[in-house]
Amino acid sequence: MDVFKVGDKVEVLDEAISGTVQKVDGDRVILITDEGFPMQYAAKDLVKTGKNISVSNFEVNQVKKEKELPKRGRTTGQKPKERHAPKMEVDLHIHQLVESTKGLGNFDMLNIQLETAKRQLEFAMQRRIQKVVFIHGVGEGILKEELHWLFRKYENVKYYDADYQKYGLGATEVYIFQNP
Repeated sequence: MDVFKVGDKVEVLDEAISGTVQKVDGDRVILITDEGFPMQYAAKDLVKTGKNISVSNFEVNQVKKEKELPKRGRTTGQKPKERHAPKMEVDLHIHQLVESTKGLGNFDMLNIQLETAKRQLEFAMQRRIQKVVFIHGVGEGILKEELHWLFRKYENVKYYDADYQKYGLGATEVYIFQNP
């Protein structure tokens, strides 16, 4: 479990709240939200942000692509196979997300993976990306079950096993219904 210190940047699990730790009292943490409100949470409901979480290659490449796009130009037609290919892949293997797992327990690693998945899913929704593949690996299936629990919270999301030929049993594809 994370040990929080005054000044740490944190996010609340299962809620879109983030802020800075103001006070730590045993397993209770008081944070000042980014909007300036003090809120109290159990330490287990918070996750540190910053040094242990990296921005995905997709986010970096997306920004680069947007800057490189010409202002005007003709778009080339896509082949049907490319049109139905997933638009975004998120690799949730822990070694892809952190520099080192030293000092991280299974619970901490799972929280980092789930927070990354949540952030990437919301990024895809904001960018109106319709399909996202979350690569979670096979393992014992704990991350896969936790991802399914996360996806069930969203009304505009449908999820299913990704293409077996490409990913085997280690990936889940999410389809995001676009609101008109």
